[in-house]
Amino acid sequence: MDMITGIRTAMTTPEIPDPAQVLLAWFSPAYPVGAYSHSHGLEAEIAAGRVASGDDLYGWLRLVLAQGAGRSDAILLCHAWRAEPGALAELAELAAALAPSAERHLETTAQGAAFARVTAEAWGTDPAPLPYPVAVGAAAARLGLPLQPTVAAFLHGFAANIVSAAVRFLPLGQTEGQRVLARLLPAIGAVAAEAQEAELDDLGAAVFGADLAAMEHETMPVRIFRT
Repeated sequence: MDMITGIRTAMTTPEIPDPAQVLLAWFSPAYPVGAYSHSHGLEAEIAAGRVASGDDLYGWLRLVLAQGAGRSDAILLCHAWRAEPGALAELAELAAALAPSAERHLETTAQGAAFARVTAEAWGTDPAPLPYPVAVGAAAARLGLPLQPTVAAFLHGFAANIVSAAVRFLPLGQTEGQRVLARLLPAIGAVAAEAQEAELDDLGAAVFGADLAAMEHETMPVRIFRT
């Protein structure tokens, strides 16, 4: 049996010495899921002047994490981690249905399909395309990665990607961007802890400004990001 419980012994990839190394790889900016091309609607918020500083970014992103897509995706990831393979299709349908706009749907499905494809090639997991949080939860369970660090790393990667978008577009200095990310760590931890105890009936979001910004982004005449 390999060092991570549940990993397939027939895998041809190198033996994994530490689950943290897998998570560092998955949520690195270098992991080719296309995350760098998505701003989660932030580009529209910045263009409209609603997010204009590090403090604005912190407030906006903290709400997205705690009451928006960050929380919903974390709950979906946790349920995918626990689900039997036959239940993943239903979770995938739910995850896609929760996307409130065309761009949000693109964001979760495109990244999820890329994650599943790359992770199957690198780690021997199932290549079936799934929405991003469902794909991550299923792959983590397949490799026996523990849930708590997986969902925390997923949320950290989500937040870090949006901070990176702000650094490129606001513009926001690299140091200020890292200050924002550091301030978000308690929120990331709290959402990760809540998600592990949540039922699917607890799913729901209430950050309507961010959802409207994602819709507004679809019709912007000049855009840097896909979403």
